[in-house]
Amino acid sequence: MTAARHTFDVARPLREALQRQGLWSPHQTAARRWPIGCISLEVTQRCNLDCTLCYLSEHSEAMRDVPLVELFRRIDMIFERYGAGTDIQISGGDPTLRDANELEQIVAYIAARNMRSSLFTNGILASRELLRRLAQAGLCDVAFHVDMTQQRKGYADEKALHALRREYIERARGLGLSVFFNTSIFDGNLQDVPMLARFFNEHSDVVQLTSFQMQAHTGRGVLGARPQDLTQERMMRLLEQGSGTSLNWDALIGGHPSCNRYATALVLRSGAASRAHDLFKDGEFIARVMRETAHVRVERGRPWLAAWTWVNAVLARPRLLMPGLAWLLALLWRVRADWAGLAQARKISFFIHNFMDAQNLEADRLEACVFMAAAADGLMPMCEYNAKRDDYLLKPLTLSDGSQWQPLIAPEREHAHEQGARSALVRSDAQGLARYPIKYLKGRSRQAAMRERLALKAKP
Repeated sequence: MTAARHTFDVARPLREALQRQGLWSPHQTAARRWPIGCISLEVTQRCNLDCTLCYLSEHSEAMRDVPLVELFRRIDMIFERYGAGTDIQISGGDPTLRDANELEQIVAYIAARNMRSSLFTNGILASRELLRRLAQAGLCDVAFHVDMTQQRKGYADEKALHALRREYIERARGLGLSVFFNTSIFDGNLQDVPMLARFFNEHSDVVQLTSFQMQAHTGRGVLGARPQDLTQERMMRLLEQGSGTSLNWDALIGGHPSCNRYATALVLRSGAASRAHDLFKDGEFIARVMRETAHVRVERGRPWLAAWTWVNAVLARPRLLMPGLAWLLALLWRVRADWAGLAQARKISFFIHNFMDAQNLEADRLEACVFMAAAADGLMPMCEYNAKRDDYLLKPLTLSDGSQWQPLIAPEREHAHEQGARSALVRSDAQGLARYPIKYLKGRSRQAAMRERLALKAKP
């Protein structure tokens, strides 16, 4: 299947929203280079970690995996709305807990519609063999989420987690996948941001993008509101400190600047040393190239092919030749001290994601959202979906064959043997509570159940 045959401008709603808010500038990529940034497709709610900043339902472990037929319907819904080239995040929970054959089918279904898929995983079960299978099925990117909010046993701090990051990098090396890393930032690792930036710069031969997601008050997890000193501005300065260079965060804008900030560095490596340089320093030229090559598709998993695509795009547009030559000469002059590293030049992008608190959603940011979730009822802003997650996830579904699908495991039938201190009351639907094993709970619900369990044990 090729591009959807739209009878309307798919980017128009987002473009008009940006215009209403005064965000439609020459630097705006949303609704110009793409009609939507990305869409999250949650293929499971289950996860093998219990993060302190988790956005999942507190009883996500008691939820069944959405049937394949329903996931295919949602993929079709995305395709009909946005067409070929759309980026879909295969997420969860952790999607690798889903049957590998089913996961492969999901990737292939997306690829058959000429859309891009990214696997978002904590990496625990993302073996090299699984990644190879998914890459062969059409997977484009893999995004590993590693940080101290995950409470992984045996890792005392972010520096210790570098060993795990290196392991994941090697798993993905040479598979033709773009490799991303996601890092949740909170009070406990804010001071580590420069060190993290240095690490990702040093591994930019494989890592192409790293996303730093600022703490948000989801109403779940065990951490609440972010500290006052955790701001976009401070994040930008810390990433620059770690990169050893200033970065232009205004060259390209993706949607609402209060939600997303973006910069790119050129990393030149000579021997064991590497140095980063701002690739977007001439923001006006970068924005011009973005506008005039809006329909050029770049293969992210092949850096040199991507670079050649950009060169050809500029050469095909004579009006960009002289400005492009001037930009290149200026860049070479700025990096003249590191010319020895040009043969091993790499590009790495930094994203700062500022998710909204569940109880403090802002209408203008929702209207200009470029990160959507594919729910049963349709596509919606991710922050809105997270704020009301249970309202969407706990409703029974009517599948395409007319059958009813219940999202929750029925504890009274399947876990009647687990009683008292080994289980806890949690909300099971819009009307009431049910008793589930503690192992099925997350975040605050799990902590409360554990306290109840200890109290029961302490009784004579």
